[in-house]
Amino acid sequence: MNKILPFFLLLLIIFSGWQCATQQTISSQAKPNILFIAIDDLRPQLNCYGEKYMHTPNLDQLAAEGRLFKNHYVQVPTCGASRFSLLLGQYPQYKKHLSNQVFRDDLAETEQAGLQTLPKALKNGGYYTSSLGKISHYVDGKIYTYEGEGDGRPEMPNSWDYEWGPVGKWGTAWNAFFAYADGSNRNEKKRKGSPTEFVAEKDGDLPDGLIADKAISELKRLKNQEQPFFLAVGFLKPHLPFVAPKKYWDLYEGKELPLSPTPDMPQNIPPDAVQNSGEMFGNYQGQPEKGGRGIRLSDDYAMHLRRSYFSAVSYTDAQVGKLMQTLKETGLDKNTVVVVWGDHGWHLGDHTVWGKHTLFERSLRSAFMIRTPDMKKAGMANEAVVESVDIYPTLLELGQIKAPNALAGKSLVPLLVNPKAALDDSALGFWKNGYTLRTSNYRLTKYKEGSTIHTVLYDHSKDGNEATNVAEQAEYATILKELEGKCQELMPATYWASL
Repeated sequence: MNKILPFFLLLLIIFSGWQCATQQTISSQAKPNILFIAIDDLRPQLNCYGEKYMHTPNLDQLAAEGRLFKNHYVQVPTCGASRFSLLLGQYPQYKKHLSNQVFRDDLAETEQAGLQTLPKALKNGGYYTSSLGKISHYVDGKIYTYEGEGDGRPEMPNSWDYEWGPVGKWGTAWNAFFAYADGSNRNEKKRKGSPTEFVAEKDGDLPDGLIADKAISELKRLKNQEQPFFLAVGFLKPHLPFVAPKKYWDLYEGKELPLSPTPDMPQNIPPDAVQNSGEMFGNYQGQPEKGGRGIRLSDDYAMHLRRSYFSAVSYTDAQVGKLMQTLKETGLDKNTVVVVWGDHGWHLGDHTVWGKHTLFERSLRSAFMIRTPDMKKAGMANEAVVESVDIYPTLLELGQIKAPNALAGKSLVPLLVNPKAALDDSALGFWKNGYTLRTSNYRLTKYKEGSTIHTVLYDHSKDGNEATNVAEQAEYATILKELEGKCQELMPATYWASL
């Protein structure tokens, strides 16, 4: 009996080891959770993008653990339409798809045509879907007017199992989007307010702090369920007004901060290429200076606005850090894909513009990174040109779900495995009566004005700030023809016909 006992113990140990190995294999093959973090108006204004004066330790750490995409471009330089394109995985098909109201006005027709939103495809593939903050256009996913009146209708019906937006002392989630620390908002001040404010003491005194707290509680709730989750968290800052607790403003005290390298209008461009900065100077009229197309602000005031934007970015960075800490504390980091996406870029006095709504680099290029649990070559950034429509097929592949319909983008999973993998790198952008194609070395932009078509070409190998249009220079004739051919190949014919 004594001789038999060790034999059974040995069998038990072997069996237990086999069982653990089997469980680990099953766990590694299970569908990963997905934490998708959308940040409003976030251009690549992070330390990890080379802006060394920026205080963004949490996003920098995430980039070090994952894959930073250095050349990511959105499809449309405005909130609602950019998100519509990403969440449908499609280029704009018509000019009406450039509207911030596109979810309200066109999602039903789009779904009738057989297209599914990303959360709906994930939901149908077995995921629990949750939306906190601003993921579609409105902060709680409910339809409002810009004056703040809402009827409670969802922007994305049948896509989310749960939706939530911060309300707090502002009364509605839409008011919270334009919040000041005292409970007032831009709409209440009838556009006479300031575009900047740094008086709040605690993160939770403002909506993004509330969003972070809600996301933390949601992560803790979801950690115990067997069903994989798609948790989308939409932070509001650095969208105007640039408002954050004072401690984030203080981070930049005494730092040498740069002004725009291109504060003047580019050479040889059509008038419509540069917008009038109405979002900044029309909505916030309580300012010491008023800018507009071709108008440079004083260096002192430009620096104040830029520092305010930087401070709002640091506030959001801190909120992202809280979510990442919760992932680690709960153990969810071991099986959760994390995506950070800026819904478009933003001009900070570049080409005299304060805002988005252009087809320039500053408006279309935004922050983007992905971290997977089994990240290969973590911390190695990717240089390829990628675009927002690539995110839908990427998340479906990571979630082991077949695409429900044809998608415009390509999966970036090969770049997650190998940051130097070959990729057909180009990105399309759309705005008003124009479109643009960005490749690794060039940006071609076309503007339609009646029967006239204006052509703009920037050579990024020589002019990364897009200061000079070289379309009429003879040495670029061949490359111009090649880029125009590529545009014809990629551009939805219905879009150009709708202009």
